[in-house]
Amino acid sequence: MYDYPLDPYWSTQDIIDVMSLYNAVEKAYEEGISQKEFKECYRRFTMVVDSKSEQKKIDAEFERVSHYSIYKVFQRSKDSDWIDMR
Repeated sequence: MYDYPLDPYWSTQDIIDVMSLYNAVEKAYEEGISQKEFKECYRRFTMVVDSKSEQKKIDAEFERVSHYSIYKVFQRSKDSDWIDMR
């Protein structure tokens, strides 16, 4: 278990949306996820975190604690209907 990067100023819904992306990335690495499901989670994440630099910062922190990369899953989602990072 690890601490997810969360902003204390986010609303409850924002936290839910960001956590959904973290869970989707974990799923991509652990069992696979559909492109559609991942992209919906990613879209909601970008609505909460609309700054590219902040997105990169969050991805770096998430990868540091989980060893999973949001960016790498996003890149893979461009090429395939099913994302499996195993």
